[in-house]
Amino acid sequence: MTPGQILIAILLAMAISSAGTWQVQDWRLGKLLAEQGAQFEADLTSIGNAAAAGARAEQDKRLATEQKLAAQDQQHTRELSDAQRSQALLRDRLATADVRLSVLLAEDPASGFNVPSAPGAVGVVHAARRAQLDPAHAQRIIAITDDGDNAMIALRACQAYVRALSP
Repeated sequence: MTPGQILIAILLAMAISSAGTWQVQDWRLGKLLAEQGAQFEADLTSIGNAAAAGARAEQDKRLATEQKLAAQDQQHTRELSDAQRSQALLRDRLATADVRLSVLLAEDPASGFNVPSAPGAVGVVHAARRAQLDPAHAQRIIAITDDGDNAMIALRACQAYVRALSP
């Protein structure tokens, strides 16, 4: 063999051996990339499952809060309706003179000012002088107390709403 042929044979042998090395390294790299891809997929799946579980928990919590608020709203609506019904009944009784509002009179003998009480006035306080209010004034007083009752019911509803939303 001539020196040129030997050189070609050596170069050819080196090319073949380096090609085999590249194939082995390529196979190892492919295997490593496949393992990393599988791990990445597993991580993404676990992250997705955790996010879905968190979203379900938040949705369940929101649904429970909404149900609680709906029940409280029904209760306060019922309270308001009952209060309005009893107020209307009281106004009707005042209008028909079934019930009369009266005030307890303070007795001051020094002033000489005595308001005569209604004949036969009956009350809880014994031997105290009472004066009956004019029905129009009684209606205005009842309207004011109605507004106060409605405001108290609305305030309780607002407080219950805030308590339900705050942790």
